[in-house]
Amino acid sequence: MEMSDYLRTVSALVLVLGLILGLLWLLRRIGVPGMVPARQSSRRLSVVESLALDSRRRLVLVRRDGREHLLLLGVAADLVVESSIDNGAALAPDQEDKG
Repeated sequence: MEMSDYLRTVSALVLVLGLILGLLWLLRRIGVPGMVPARQSSRRLSVVESLALDSRRRLVLVRRDGREHLLLLGVAADLVVESSIDNGAALAPDQEDKG
């Protein structure tokens, strides 16, 4: 084999590996089912704060799409205490401006 044959073989191998990696990157980017899901720039749901009231009940502040909801979670039932709270609309008493 000549040097040009080796060069052509190595360049073909690099091209095929590049195409495979490019296809895998594209499939991951668009989020094909069965593969690793596409990364989301922002999460829609998060737990802001949680407070244990006793051994059976817990208050949980959940943020969904920029709105906050206060939930009372218990053994027997769950309850929405307050819904559609504006994010940061009300300051806690110790955070209010005293001026």
